[in-house]
Amino acid sequence: MVKTKPVIKAAALEKTITTSIEALSKASDAAGTAVTKKIAENNKLQIEIRRHLKKKTILTKRSKAAVTKYKKSPDAASKKSIDAIAKELNLIQVALKKARASKVLVLAELVALRAATKRLSAYARAITAADKVLNKPVVKKKRSTKKAI
Repeated sequence: MVKTKPVIKAAALEKTITTSIEALSKASDAAGTAVTKKIAENNKLQIEIRRHLKKKTILTKRSKAAVTKYKKSPDAASKKSIDAIAKELNLIQVALKKARASKVLVLAELVALRAATKRLSAYARAITAADKVLNKPVVKKKRSTKKAI
């Protein structure tokens, strides 16, 4: 014997619609918060990358000057200076590479979040427009009271 699905009742259907709209609203709010946080994280990483690039530029110039000084008069202090600068430069390059990799991940997540937020807002606008149309009060047309002559 084939079992048939029970027919849904109006109250249950209304409750399902209401919960779905509330879930959409909550998702939209959560997406907005997530986008805001990812933008802040992206900006923070951008500032960190700029800082590392500036430090790298300074160290590169300092390294060239130290090498020039070492070529003029090779001594242990100059060699030690070159080694210290090279070590610090390597650390900065590693940190820069790490920050850039993090930024790529954050940017990919941000793009996905923005797309999802766009979809959510489009769904919310469509539901709002449909509700306006469906909940519009019915206006009865008045009959003309003029008599035909």
